Amino acid sequence: MTIHANTSRNVPLLESMPAMKAEEGGLCPMREVLDLVGDSWSLLTIINLQSGPRRFNVLRRMIQGISQRMLTVTLRSLERDGLVLRTVKPTSPPEVTYALTDIGHSIAVPVGALGEWAVANRDHLRKARAEFDAAKSE
Repeated sequence: MTIHANTSRNVPLLESMPAMKAEEGGLCPMREVLDLVGDSWSLLTIINLQSGPRRFNVLRRMIQGISQRMLTVTLRSLERDGLVLRTVKPTSPPEVTYALTDIGHSIAVPVGALGEWAVANRDHLRKARAEFDAAKSE
């Protein structure tokens, strides 16, 4: 991965962080994690599981716009990666709940930091988009 950064500001130089260094197979840790949780459905699922275990249909109602199939795929992927634990109670019909694992809960810190950045910069982003779009339509 090639990253070009302006080092004149007081911000971390991301390309020098271990998370950005390619390992065996050419993937860097950051790319690997972004592949896991970089889509909105994964993050929304994690956010909605943070307050406690949820059954499938409750979770589906909480995540506006997600289809049953997409939620199934997302939960399977998060379970495979160790972020979500699926528990089946032997009742009739079986009761299945999904909960975050400890590592699933730990992702709240970096996601929260990104959320704070989004709130602080949302107006700037909207203004920049509007200016760009206005210039392109002239």
